[in-house]
Amino acid sequence: MVRASRFVSGAVHLFLTAVILAPPGASGEVRPLTLPQAVEYALAHNGELKALRSEKDVARAGLERAVLLPNPTLELSADSGVMTGSPDETTVSIGISQEFLTGGKRAKRRAVAEREAEAVHFQIADRERQISQEVKSTFSELMLARKRRELAQRAAELNETLLVITRERLAAGDIPELEVSLARVEVARSEGRNIEAERDLAPLLARLRTLLGVPAGEEVGFDGISEQRPLSIPLDDLVRLALENRPDLKALQAARAQGEAAVELAEAERIPNVTLGLGFTHERSTDATGSGDEKTRDNLLGVTLSIPLPLFDRNQAGIRQARAVRQGAGNRLEFARSSVPREIEGDYARLAAAEKTIKLYADGILPQLEDNLKLVQEAYRLGEVGILSVIEEQKKYIEVHDGYLAALANRQTALARLEASVGTDFQNRTSGGAQ
Repeated sequence: MVRASRFVSGAVHLFLTAVILAPPGASGEVRPLTLPQAVEYALAHNGELKALRSEKDVARAGLERAVLLPNPTLELSADSGVMTGSPDETTVSIGISQEFLTGGKRAKRRAVAEREAEAVHFQIADRERQISQEVKSTFSELMLARKRRELAQRAAELNETLLVITRERLAAGDIPELEVSLARVEVARSEGRNIEAERDLAPLLARLRTLLGVPAGEEVGFDGISEQRPLSIPLDDLVRLALENRPDLKALQAARAQGEAAVELAEAERIPNVTLGLGFTHERSTDATGSGDEKTRDNLLGVTLSIPLPLFDRNQAGIRQARAVRQGAGNRLEFARSSVPREIEGDYARLAAAEKTIKLYADGILPQLEDNLKLVQEAYRLGEVGILSVIEEQKKYIEVHDGYLAALANRQTALARLEASVGTDFQNRTSGGAQ
């Protein structure tokens, strides 16, 4: 009895230890992600964004390199007359030289590197903007596929109910066998619709997991999208926000500033750098006079100044290239700024049309649709209408609800595109917008 108690106590201890040490998620629970959480997860774990962020280190290294001074040069030399029959003639010298940058080249190189690092920062931010839009659009497509699967299941329930009614009426002798066969066909079609709905889910789920950077084997669920309020921000304010916040515009501005700094650096490169040197020389020689040789030793200290003469190369090609790059960056920025209002107008109109469609469904179509279906089903049960009327009404019911689901998804996709066009997440704004 004592051994059994010890065994049970040890087993309980091992179980509790395993539970405590088990990693999160080991219990099999899957925490569903809402749309904002999915976007946040993607910004933190997306593989492409991780690779782009590593380029920041490249930009930082370029900035460090830009402010470094040239290394000094050490010069050593030794001359001897051993091979020429003058073994007592020797010269040993040591010198050091340093190149000094002129024309403010160091500061100008730093300015170019800073603008490049700034451009890289905004390029990463722009890719984050695009990834966010892709996540939102794919998320809404996944939710649409799930709703369509539920709608397919609803269609199957309607057709199963219709099949039960036809069998009851056939048993009562009210209808021919043909109507039962028609009901069976509708049930089979419902099963096919279910299969198609399930088929559409897998690729969308895989694409969303890829965008989020979910590791293989990790289970992540996705929750539905909360109901959106109509967007209340005026079009002019959206354009202004876009011109202020779009990271791609800021990246182009940084590229143009980098081009201007590069032109200044190229013009400064026309001024040659100066190299100063300091050297020490020790000479030992023998002067043959009369019957004896007189040995002499001399110590010399020298200064050198070296300046390249810009007779042929005044960095004309470098200046021309830098000016062309600056002009190209300016043209791209001007084109992008002029395209933003048109892009926002198109996305704004698309969102407004989607909201009108949703309102039309919600106010004028869906409320009556359910009542019509119930009336036709009851009329068929009583023998007042034929089965084709029921089948037609059920098809209309499914098609209209499918159109409504598509309108909801289109609205969410249009909102995601408009948010990307403006460069602002409306859910994080306190005034107006979708909540």
